[in-house]
Amino acid sequence: MFKNAIVRIPCENMVNGITESKLGIPDHKQAVEQHEKYIEALIKCGVNVTILPPDNNFPDSTFVEDTALLTPHCAIISNSGAESRKGEVEEIKETIRKFYENIEYIRNPGTIEPGDIMMVGTHFYIGLSKRTNMNGAEQMISILKRYGMTGSVVTLENVLHLKTGLSYLEKNNLVSAGEFVSKPEFQKFNLLKVDDDESYAANCIWVNEIVFVADGFSKIRKQIEDAGYETIALDMSEFRKLDGGLSCLSLRF
Repeated sequence: MFKNAIVRIPCENMVNGITESKLGIPDHKQAVEQHEKYIEALIKCGVNVTILPPDNNFPDSTFVEDTALLTPHCAIISNSGAESRKGEVEEIKETIRKFYENIEYIRNPGTIEPGDIMMVGTHFYIGLSKRTNMNGAEQMISILKRYGMTGSVVTLENVLHLKTGLSYLEKNNLVSAGEFVSKPEFQKFNLLKVDDDESYAANCIWVNEIVFVADGFSKIRKQIEDAGYETIALDMSEFRKLDGGLSCLSLRF
């Protein structure tokens, strides 16, 4: 169960964020409104939310997930593979120190973004992507082992991040899309398969027995509900324009 979450309000400079989506420029006002609904949903799930102010120095800074991996035993500060995002970790470390005594770091030449990391119990799947390299993954696995956890590497072919196409919903249920449906390492899970026309909705999050799903994707939402979960649908249109998903908007621990 999650007790806490850290979020950051979208900044006006988000219009200059990194994207490959070709969906247009995000509307800042609308993004802030969508972000407020996201915070409301977290609070509904019984989570204490720390809300950080917007930071115009970093257009993608609302995607706080990529700054750190927060485990039950330690916080691991990431090292982004995107040059424009590297400074984001400096802006959030002081907040993380309020919650964690044990803080570790991924160092150059290793790069890693936790959008590439999926937690299943005490095991962490780490996707190798444009933002996460093998050195970063090996550093992460070494740190996890020191704290009694484990990790393994997953190769990516077509997606930006591992969690672009995967979401673990606890109880052995795994939402999966595209290349992940057939990967051998995930066949032990009960796969909730996402149709190609709803692939964006593969990025959803479990928060204390409730699952947040991107609004407008009825087929996978019904699958999740049929699996026994209550859902909350949230409009993610402006964050999608920056290749962002539901998991990207918070650090949950």
